[in-house]
Amino acid sequence: MLDICNYYEQLVIDHLWLMQQNTLAPLSRTSLEDVACIALNKLPTCYVRNMTDKSANLTERDHEDMRMAVAKAIEQAIVQVSSRPHESR
Repeated sequence: MLDICNYYEQLVIDHLWLMQQNTLAPLSRTSLEDVACIALNKLPTCYVRNMTDKSANLTERDHEDMRMAVAKAIEQAIVQVSSRPHESR
C-alpha cells in the first residue's frame, strides 16, 4: 500500500488531543471520532507522502492559517455533535 496521508488528519488529531488534555469535561471517544470526521469533511484535503516534508515546505503563516482552519472546523463540529450526540441516536 502507498505511504500517504492527509496532512489535516494529524493537525485535527493533535488539536483534539490538546483540547482533551486541557478540559475538565472531555468528550467521549465516540464523540471525538464524530468531531474529527465532521471537522475533516469541512477542511480541504492535503495529501502528503511525508509529514516532515510538508511541514518544511510551509511558511509559519501557512501553518498558522491551517491551524486556525482546523480550530474553526473542530469548533463547528463540536457544536454539531453536541446538538445531536451519537449516544442518543
